[in-house]
Order: sequence, then C-alpha cells, then structure tokens
Amino acid sequence: MAESTGSAAAPPLSFDLAVLSDVGTDRPDNEDACGRYVEGGDVALFVIADGIGGYEGGEIASRMAVDITLEAYRASPAAWGAAKRLHRAVQRANIEIHNRAIIVPELRRMGTTLTAAVIDGGMLTAAHVGDCRLYLVRRGRIAQITKDHTMVAERVRLGLMSAARARNHPERSALSRCVGQKLIVSVDRISMPLIQGDHLLLCSDGLYSVLEDRDLERLALEGDAATACRALVAAANGRGTADNLTAAVFKMSGATPFRESAGWRARFGRLFGRRR
Repeated sequence: MAESTGSAAAPPLSFDLAVLSDVGTDRPDNEDACGRYVEGGDVALFVIADGIGGYEGGEIASRMAVDITLEAYRASPAAWGAAKRLHRAVQRANIEIHNRAIIVPELRRMGTTLTAAVIDGGMLTAAHVGDCRLYLVRRGRIAQITKDHTMVAERVRLGLMSAARARNHPERSALSRCVGQKLIVSVDRISMPLIQGDHLLLCSDGLYSVLEDRDLERLALEGDAATACRALVAAANGRGTADNLTAAVFKMSGATPFRESAGWRARFGRLFGRRR
C-alpha cells in the first residue's frame, strides 16, 4: 500500500511526503501499518507501527495504533499545539488497544510499536514507543533521532554490548516497551526545528535490519518521496528481509523559519556523531 501527498505547499513551507508498507519476502501477512494526514496544506502527520502478538493480534494492534492516532489528532483542537495533540493521540491508541486485548481473549498478547511525527511550521514533533526508527538526513549525513526500546539496545547504551554485536543478536527485537500491553505507556517525545533540504525517514525494523545507514541515507535522497519509499523497500526486499517492512519519507523542499544557530549546530554535531 502506498500513499503520497505529492507536493503540499502553504507559504512559506513546501514539502513532499509518502508512506509505503510491504509484506516482505518471507511473511504471508503484513503486521506493519502506516498512514499520513496533511492538515491545512502546511501541517503533516505520518505514523508507522509494527504489531506483535502473532498474525491476528499484531495486525489488529498496528492498524488500530495508526488509525486511532490519526483520528485522535485530527479531532483534537489545533490550539493545543502539535506536542499535546500527538501525545494524547498516542495515549488514546494505547488505551483502546489495551482495552480491546482485555475484552477479546484471543488478542490478550497483542501490542505494537508506534512512531509518529508531525511537522508544523517547520518544527518536528515526534512520539515514539518501540523499535521503529526516525532518522534525519541533513547535508548528506544521517542520524537516528529515536532510541530503540529493546533489551539489546539498552545494553548497548549501558556499554554492556557493542553496537556491532547487537545488530545480529538473536534477541535484538525483544521489546522493553510497546503500545497496548499496559494501561499507561511511557512515550518518548522529541522536538527539533527543521531547515530547508532536511529529509526524514521513518521505518520499521524489517527495513533497517538489512540496510546499513549509508544505504538508508542514499536511498532516502532518491527522487521524490514516493520514489524514495519504493527504492528503500525494493532494496530491503532485494536483500531478503525476513520481516514486513515500512518506510515513510518526508522531504522539506521549501524554506522554514529556522536557521542553524551555533547551539543547534553543536547539538546536531553530537547527534550525527553519537553511537547508537
């Protein structure tokens, strides 16, 4: 399934956004889900989720997470601002998935990852639970701006395991946090200004598990957003990814109100240089 805005413009912002999900090369069904919403021509929301709990539960959980987040964001007052609207939308998705799992015994193990990003006035606001990843590509350099909520990633952050070993660890997908399995979920919140030429890539582990950062960077820059999504999915399938895979690409083609101050350059320098 592919969705694209083409180019959506409302001065002074101009951007391109597409999302694409694929079953992959080794799965009969797709437990990933994705969606997007453009509000007033100058606000973009895009969401991806990767379900867990077996075929039926995982597929239901991921689809609910995306649909409820989009619906709740649309229904909330614009006066709240992007951060409050997004956080409440994700919490609503968590509660509804949790309640559904309690009511339907066959779905009691279901849950999902969920990562959502809003760009409003050139400012990025993101909400993140699980191990989907949000990357920023700026001036030809890529950086992961979310943290993986997995047991293995936490060991890497504590210095107990190398990133190289973590990449192929058999338990690398074991989540430490997900949407739907607890009544209240801890959500990572991210906010940062974007500048003209920035690219964002949001993807599930079926994509980044087989593609190196340099591949993600190169492919995310290809053509328009829809072309980049297709290139990313085709490349991962070409390497025989064993999972479902999803990509969302956002390209900030127009000017934003922000400039890279010395402080922000230093912060992004640390971001681009840090080990994941």
